[in-house]
Amino acid sequence: MLTLEEKTKAIVDALEDIKGNDISIINTSKQSQLFDRMIICSGTSNRQTRALADNVSKKMQELGVQVLSSEGEKSGEWVLIDLGEILVHVMQPGVRAYYNLEELWGKYPARPGT
Repeated sequence: MLTLEEKTKAIVDALEDIKGNDISIINTSKQSQLFDRMIICSGTSNRQTRALADNVSKKMQELGVQVLSSEGEKSGEWVLIDLGEILVHVMQPGVRAYYNLEELWGKYPARPGT
């Protein structure tokens, strides 16, 4: 079974494999009992956001991590992947700027290994 840090690193690696932009990791453990980390990444097009999300899902399944749900694959503007203790948001830059999740949740930044 992977630790939270190992899962976080594997997700970031999966996003970097498909050239994800502006990857942010936010420690939400002090703000929510539902999940401990939020990872946010930008893709440059609908096709790339879908590819990023798909790569994360595939890599997590290969590592034995269950993908609880995912939403937004059809539009590709904002894809959410629920991995239980980690939520992954893959967004186009305009959507990301509009919702500004980093400002809402970003009081407790984290990096892999923290």
